[in-house]
Amino acid sequence: MKLENEKKELFLQKELQLRALSYEYEKRQALAKSDKERQQLYFEEKLKRQKIESVFNEKQVAMDTEQQRKINQAKAVQDKKDALSEAELKRQKNLVTASFIGGGLLLIVALIASFAYRQKQKDNRIIAAEKQRSENLLLNTLPSEVAEKLKQKGASAARQYDEVSVLFTDFVDFTGSAEKLSPHALVNELNECFTAFDAIVEQNGLEKIKTIGDAYLAVCGLPVGDPQHGRKTVQAALEFSEFINERRKSENGFEIRIGINSGPVVAGIVGVKKFAYDIWGDTVNTAARMEQHSEAGRVNISKTTYELVKDDFTCYYRDKIPAKHKGKVEMYFVEAF
Repeated sequence: MKLENEKKELFLQKELQLRALSYEYEKRQALAKSDKERQQLYFEEKLKRQKIESVFNEKQVAMDTEQQRKINQAKAVQDKKDALSEAELKRQKNLVTASFIGGGLLLIVALIASFAYRQKQKDNRIIAAEKQRSENLLLNTLPSEVAEKLKQKGASAARQYDEVSVLFTDFVDFTGSAEKLSPHALVNELNECFTAFDAIVEQNGLEKIKTIGDAYLAVCGLPVGDPQHGRKTVQAALEFSEFINERRKSENGFEIRIGINSGPVVAGIVGVKKFAYDIWGDTVNTAARMEQHSEAGRVNISKTTYELVKDDFTCYYRDKIPAKHKGKVEMYFVEAF
């Protein structure tokens, strides 16, 4: 548990550094006066990202090496105990054989059979427990339908889904708030919030995709289609906001921005080692812009999402708002159910 917490803290530190770097170079790119300068800034940022990732990987390898050393040490101690136990069992068998020539042989056979049976039962329980643990880890990483295909076929091809809703959140002035907290307190605060978000996502039929630093990404309508994806996603977003508002009444917690967009996406598994299920497409990018142009405690939705939920929720038209790489985009605040 301690190692897992250390890895979480290390990962969070890396993500905070990458986020800060991204913010820094977005500003510098905006101020650049020529393509040459922007190209140079791009390569500078890329090198710095590689350095951050390299330092993170080295520390993670060191942690894994230390963990393996402790596992090997514990195994060596256990092997020694098992060897002593087995030696003692053999000694007792020899005594029984010497004392009881006839009946003793039968007793020895019975003892050996019993030991083998118990050992087989123990091995089966261990194998079953490890198999269940592996399946639980897979289901915690991938949607159940995708995990099942991966187990059966060893692969799961990327697919396009034409009708989904994508939800993005992040915390307002997260960098400033993070500087006021210790790494341990920061991880605990994020864990409390994201654990609540996970429960809300599951209750409303959404699929969590990932978290990146303080950002949370979820989607509704895949891998199984859902004609109510828009309504369910907005409902989950309102519950996110309600949870954060209630939490702020008792604790000086974060403020949240939420953005939603609906449309087609491509979804699939990325990588071979530490693979992850992810989504891509313009719908995802626009959802991110909805979040960036939202306000603290508000749910900002696109025109396409509004058309799906206008009969279920009261929405406020915000006008066409300029969005990065999107031009002017119609946006709405969701007021109530």
